[in-house]
Amino acid sequence: MKYIKTKRLIMRDWKQSDIPEFVKMNKDRDVRRYFPNVLSAEESEKIAVEIQKDIEDRGFGLFAVERRDTGEFIGFTGMQVLEEDGPFRLEILPCIEIGWRLAKRHWNQGFATEAARGVLKFAERHTDIKEVYALAAKRNAPSISIMEKVGMKKVDEFDHPQIIDGHSLKKHVIYIIELEKRRRFSL
Repeated sequence: MKYIKTKRLIMRDWKQSDIPEFVKMNKDRDVRRYFPNVLSAEESEKIAVEIQKDIEDRGFGLFAVERRDTGEFIGFTGMQVLEEDGPFRLEILPCIEIGWRLAKRHWNQGFATEAARGVLKFAERHTDIKEVYALAAKRNAPSISIMEKVGMKKVDEFDHPQIIDGHSLKKHVIYIIELEKRRRFSL
């Protein structure tokens, strides 16, 4: 099991018991409002298996997030590799992307920001990752706020290739944090 601990959270490997809540999260239209659609139970289950495999293969991934006070699964936060052969044709690829998704009842409590800071500290201390990116729909103000709170800076915008022209989610932003610089300043 991989663990990243913060004051209130544990980021860890996924458990079978996390899946029902993950399925429920991905069916919630509010949780998925900055994505083109909600996910079926089968899609969510497949994603959870793929996420855990990434953690096992790479030593990092989109970790399950658990509250320390209740032991409750509340979503995920972590890093994933965006490959050049994926849906994006961006100059930054391949790259490491940080991401998060929490169940609605855990919003507005600082959990996503705390988890993102924990993941970045993990990457800084335990990997040789030089920079981490974040991508989000331009209108996704909550995620952009988290990016800025953890020290990320906006570097670009792009049109998401899998979203139809004219859709309000078409325009995306790209943020970056340079871990190499943070390492140098912390020596």
